Amino acid sequence: MLLLGSCFVENIGKKLEYFKFQNKLNPFGILFHPSAIRNFLEKVSQKHHFSEEDIFYFNETWHSYQAHSDLNSSQKEEILSRLNSAVSESFEFLKTATHVVITSGTAWGYRLKETGKTVANCHKVPQKNFSKELQEVKEDLLKCVQIIREMNPSAAVIFTVSPVRHLKDGHIENQVSKAKLIQAVYEITLKEEKVEYFPSYEIMMDELRDYRFYSEDMLHPNQTAIDYIWEKFSESWISSEAAGTMKKIDGIQKGLLHRPFNPASEAHQKFTRELQEKIAALQEKHPHMKF
Repeated sequence: MLLLGSCFVENIGKKLEYFKFQNKLNPFGILFHPSAIRNFLEKVSQKHHFSEEDIFYFNETWHSYQAHSDLNSSQKEEILSRLNSAVSESFEFLKTATHVVITSGTAWGYRLKETGKTVANCHKVPQKNFSKELQEVKEDLLKCVQIIREMNPSAAVIFTVSPVRHLKDGHIENQVSKAKLIQAVYEITLKEEKVEYFPSYEIMMDELRDYRFYSEDMLHPNQTAIDYIWEKFSESWISSEAAGTMKKIDGIQKGLLHRPFNPASEAHQKFTRELQEKIAALQEKHPHMKF
């Protein structure tokens, strides 16, 4: 699975990593706006090679307006290496991925006045350098589907809308933004084959509307909410066969976290041997798994 977009896919991606699925999570870091996700996929499909003209130096750090600050570096060569590795690795991964999850966070975009292009991240550059716009997003999301189809016709596309409200934009502005995202995805799913919508936003707003399901900022879902939405996602997308394997992996993961009172005891030595046997049996069927 290739997972792209807001921090919601980070939560789903961590669950997939825990259960040893073969996935690639946000190679350009968290991307909130559909145009940023589209730009990433375009760069991947073109095997774009990033050079000095694609980055800029600000506050003693090199940045790219096309990626999250996670890829930033004080060294020019290092950020270019990170960007180019993300593109080349994603190109190979996308060709064989079975699913691509795209989670949009907002329809509000920041357009760099100097170039007229919407950026993925402002990197704390002064706001006077940008114009903030509520943008139409359907074309960007549809282009994402088309790029995926060109590179991998068999991959299923799963759209979601981030359940995190962007209240810094304003309450009404957040609602209008989310509505634009939902309408765009809804219209695309009606016309495109193998494109589905998972209602993470609706689950959070309706089934988990009580504030006990939110973290301290009252905006992000807490671990209870993440686990609940993951369970719903699993019911929708994970086969019963895979669920059985996940149960075995969960047992191994919990076993690896176990801290014995007496590591030298015969009981613990037996526990360790049995755990390694379980790992070996799984790896024989699924060689990609590493514990």
